[in-house]
Amino acid sequence: LISLVRGLNANSVRKHARTLQVKLLTKLRAKSGMTEAKARELLLGDYIWYGTLMMQLGEADGMVSGACHTTADTMRPAMQIIKTAPGMGLVSSVLFMLLPDRVYVFGDCAINVDPTPEQLADIAAASAQSAAALGIQPRVAMISYASGNTDTSGPTLDKVRKATAMAKEKYPHVQLEGPLQFDAAVQSGSVVKKDQDISVVGRATVCIFPDLNTGNTTYKAVQQATKCIAVGPIMQGLRRPVNDLSRGCLVEDIVNTVLITAIQAQSSSQEGAKAPAAAPAAGEPAGK
Repeated sequence: LISLVRGLNANSVRKHARTLQVKLLTKLRAKSGMTEAKARELLLGDYIWYGTLMMQLGEADGMVSGACHTTADTMRPAMQIIKTAPGMGLVSSVLFMLLPDRVYVFGDCAINVDPTPEQLADIAAASAQSAAALGIQPRVAMISYASGNTDTSGPTLDKVRKATAMAKEKYPHVQLEGPLQFDAAVQSGSVVKKDQDISVVGRATVCIFPDLNTGNTTYKAVQQATKCIAVGPIMQGLRRPVNDLSRGCLVEDIVNTVLITAIQAQSSSQEGAKAPAAAPAAGEPAGK
């Protein structure tokens, strides 16, 4: 059962923006100069902050926004208040590409402009977890313009190689291979080199791109060329799920995103009960 909190207006927010929320926001953002007066004004004027405080207080399990706000407006309160889940060093995103005969998970296509190798490894692990939460067997391909440990080199390729090695060491339970060209990752019958994971090459379900430019461009190219449905971006790495809609979203997009947010909330509640305090979130959202 999904309970939706909706229809908020100035009167209802004013009624419920009680002292508890104001005091909590003042306390959490005190080092940034937050006062009770500023907190009350922020809660009355911005429903995203209001919703974020509801989650922090346990009054809501997740939030969907973005139809009338930018990605930065949607994500900034969550990154400052909700922060990252235990073991997650940053917030990232995935899209679920619903093709007629399969589903691909693409990351990161919305948040991190130029992730470091370590961040790319974390994005791969988070994306594998997001795929598994929705019943997709995660076989992760680290995408680049060359496959394997060839003599080819370059800043992007070297970054993907380093990220792959880090991910294999830090997350040995994740089926992962890279660097792989996109066709080698997803095309059945691709040649598997002896140092590559046979379970991933030609069978990848999760594709991790080296930077935002590559990821965002690729997902839009696939979406337009195949006319498939792209669900997302779905955010990952937060203690509680907050997801961002496109400002041109359709009703179907909203429904799909709400359903995925509910699944994420169930997963995070099961995994977070015994978790230690979350680490600070890295970076700010780059935009849609």
